Amino acid sequence: MSKITAAITAVGGYVPEYVLSNKELETMVDTNDEWITARTGIKERRILKDKDKGTSFLAIKAAKNLLKKNNTDPKEIDMVIMATATPDMPVAVTGAYVASQIGADNAFSYDLMAACSSFLFGMSIAAKYIESGSYKKVLLVGADKMSSIIDYKDRTTCIIFGDGAGAALFEPNFEGLGVQDEYLRTDGNGRDSLKIDAGGSLLPSSIETVNNNQHVVFQDGKTVFKFAVTRMADVSEKILKRNNLTGDDIQWLVPHQANNRIIEATSKRMNLPDEKVMKNIHKYGNTTSATLPLCLFEYENKLKKGDKLVFAAFGGGFTWGAMYLTWSYDS
Repeated sequence: MSKITAAITAVGGYVPEYVLSNKELETMVDTNDEWITARTGIKERRILKDKDKGTSFLAIKAAKNLLKKNNTDPKEIDMVIMATATPDMPVAVTGAYVASQIGADNAFSYDLMAACSSFLFGMSIAAKYIESGSYKKVLLVGADKMSSIIDYKDRTTCIIFGDGAGAALFEPNFEGLGVQDEYLRTDGNGRDSLKIDAGGSLLPSSIETVNNNQHVVFQDGKTVFKFAVTRMADVSEKILKRNNLTGDDIQWLVPHQANNRIIEATSKRMNLPDEKVMKNIHKYGNTTSATLPLCLFEYENKLKKGDKLVFAAFGGGFTWGAMYLTWSYDS
């Protein structure tokens, strides 16, 4: 019997309708369009304005988009992995709710949180379940309602993040296509540089933490940028060398959309021209767990069977890594 590899066989995506532009942010904080664009590459981001809807709403939309496009029966799905940094609520698993709402009644599900690397780490897990031969269809959803944890008076964070969701279906492949290699890393010494202070077991929610505005994202921008720009480039270069590849062999870099300068540093290290780099940061900003699948969703019609893709991400914690995958279908 041929070796089982885990291939992506379908993708889906969703972003909210409301557009928060740099011009509108100028009326909210001390910033301007030129400054934001020059330092991040972001022109606008999407925001889920409805206060009664959480991350699960975004995830369900992206998952249903995938199922409809691919004509997949949700009851055939064995597992749903929910990659997110903004679950609907503590304790209750957001992924389980998403699975139920899309009709994946035969699937088990759980949440995976590795900040902006959540989807990348989820790809690794989905692949292992498929490669084991135990599961045939694993749905990986990356979604975040970042607007729920952003202080729109803090110009260091509110200019960066947006809301969105993307999904990918993993299935067995016997042609050698799909996930080929991965290199995933973490460093807990970085946890104070990108975090939310309160709401966890270390500092539970209280009137004091609310009054102190400790339930929003804090970022030490310089430290995070320094680590991200080197680590994403390092692992991307390493994954090429480990597989005897050069930039000429790669059709697409699928980078986490955190900052255009970080993306450019990674592609430069890989000797990739700009036309081989997936980018939508100018439209959506940093959607955290959703950036990688949203790239696939938007570039799907350009992908061809056999294309070699390198995924790279960096997130709080710190978490980072790269993955080498060959595409399994013509769109």
